[in-house]
Amino acid sequence: MAKRKRRRADSKQPVATVDYADPEGNVLTLRETVSAGTVAKLAEPAGGAAASADDMWRRRTEMLFERFAVGWTIAGLPLKGQKELLARYRMADHDTQRWVRETIDDHLQRHQPELM
Repeated sequence: MAKRKRRRADSKQPVATVDYADPEGNVLTLRETVSAGTVAKLAEPAGGAAASADDMWRRRTEMLFERFAVGWTIAGLPLKGQKELLARYRMADHDTQRWVRETIDDHLQRHQPELM
């Protein structure tokens, strides 16, 4: 079974990505598109019955970030792991989070408008 898993991992095609630079020179790398299954998952309501509109908006924003972000180079330090990326996004100041949201929105309009 280990051989089968290894073969699948080796046969994966590289993901098409797009880089976006902020005014400070930091670069956010986003996956160009996601699969139909991921689109369906993102179309589901984010949050439970008790979630406020703000909670649902924040969760959807994080879900989009999780699905599309594959790298983020900040001050020359490259971040690649999903946990690192999400933690850095959550720690970012308001202006940085706004830039990321706007960048993802622009990206979706160009590459995957069905998620808008």
